[in-house]
Amino acid sequence: MRAALDVLADLALIRMDPTGALTRVVRPQAGLTALLTKVEAEAAVRRRQIEATRSAIASIVAAHGDQDPIIEGRRLAGLETVRDRLTELAYSANTECLSFTTGGGQSPDTIEAEGHLNEVALKRGVQIRNVYQDSFRNDPATVAHARRMARLGGRSRTTPTVPMRMVIVDREVALIPIDPADTRLGALEVQSAGVLAGLVALFEQVWNIGTAFGDQMPVDEHGLTPQERELLQLLAAGHTDESAARKLAMSVRSVQRMMTSLTERLGAASRFQAGVNANRCGWV
Repeated sequence: MRAALDVLADLALIRMDPTGALTRVVRPQAGLTALLTKVEAEAAVRRRQIEATRSAIASIVAAHGDQDPIIEGRRLAGLETVRDRLTELAYSANTECLSFTTGGGQSPDTIEAEGHLNEVALKRGVQIRNVYQDSFRNDPATVAHARRMARLGGRSRTTPTVPMRMVIVDREVALIPIDPADTRLGALEVQSAGVLAGLVALFEQVWNIGTAFGDQMPVDEHGLTPQERELLQLLAAGHTDESAARKLAMSVRSVQRMMTSLTERLGAASRFQAGVNANRCGWV
């Protein structure tokens, strides 16, 4: 009985007397709504922590990148050089590989190359966790790749936006883009313990708020998916359809369709009115 009461209390469906002797039943709608509000608040805190970690990493690199050759790392110029280094790491990894994948659907040759390297590592007992953007769920080839990796033991999650492309191996080596806006330029290989600690913390923060690839996209009490809420926040921050589409790795037309749907659900006749209504309803 005590265990059952504890479960109900955790779900905010009963309120316990401070002594634990008496309980008061809470209506399910009120209790679960309060619980959901608490979870959303915790997710918001995690997002702020992600942004703080990202800023800290940028400050470290900016402050020491030109002075400390260990933090500067090794430049891997061009995609082929990066792929060669990833091949080496796939065969030398001992415990885990953490990665961020940004952009839209991957090309077939990229999926094939990545799949082969992941398979090599997984068969050696290396744990693999990867975070994609939510937009990847609309790409059949990427979904099939994620399912194949899952059968081999790999795990994948998605979030509306991903900070940048990144690979961390054994928490000892990290590859990050020389220029996040143009990954074709190559990567920077980092082995500094301080920088790696920040990058691992960033990965864990994003992983914790992600949705498992095989799960349905969650919706909040307003019926919004994480992608829809992120779009509203981007537009509220002043992003255009084009820049929001780049952030979400979606086409501009898809962003416009999503915004049209949100405008209709808000009962608005214009985007301005939709913004006012969204704020009034607590959507942003």
